[in-house]
Amino acid sequence: MKTILFSLILIFTLAGSMAFAQGTSGSKTSFAILGGVNLQNLNGKDISGSKLENDLLIGYHAGFNVQIPIAPQFYIQPGLLLNTKGAKIDETSYKLSYVELPLNFVYKAPVGSGYFMLGFGPYVAYGVGGKETEFKKTVESGDSDAIKYIKPFDAGANLFFGYELPAGLFFQLNTQLGLLDINPDDNRISVDDNASLRNTGYGVSLGYRF
Repeated sequence: MKTILFSLILIFTLAGSMAFAQGTSGSKTSFAILGGVNLQNLNGKDISGSKLENDLLIGYHAGFNVQIPIAPQFYIQPGLLLNTKGAKIDETSYKLSYVELPLNFVYKAPVGSGYFMLGFGPYVAYGVGGKETEFKKTVESGDSDAIKYIKPFDAGANLFFGYELPAGLFFQLNTQLGLLDINPDDNRISVDDNASLRNTGYGVSLGYRF
């Protein structure tokens, strides 16, 4: 939890400093609220090294971001989201809730009366709850077999594109790839453990920038 708090402070300190610098030169920093629907999965391998065949799980995301100009038509967007992820495994829904900090680099080009948007960048996230799951770095011998254990810290990459109307309303299509193995060390297993897990997903966002 200290890691996520430190990351939050660092990102928004940098954002605030850049916003002040840009504001003094006449550029406009803006804020947005957004939310939407996710289609998430947990991809990877099982204990024997075979590819997992999990099903997509419907989730949601909601939060805000700050858009800071850094050059004509280019921006950075630090944000803060509550993001639900997970997968359906053998008809059971395993839901994971994360506090997530994206830091996207965005290109906005005039198209029609609005703007085409293309963004990409990293994210860090920390697990804060779930259904049929528990966040642990290491699973001990006495832990229940009925619960899916997941490492709490995650990080990966975002990519999105969308369109923003002159009034500030925007929509975007998102994709996300987790780059960290979130499968914990499991002391209940005495054989070689080849299991791995990574969050992957797609989504649609609707928001308003002001």
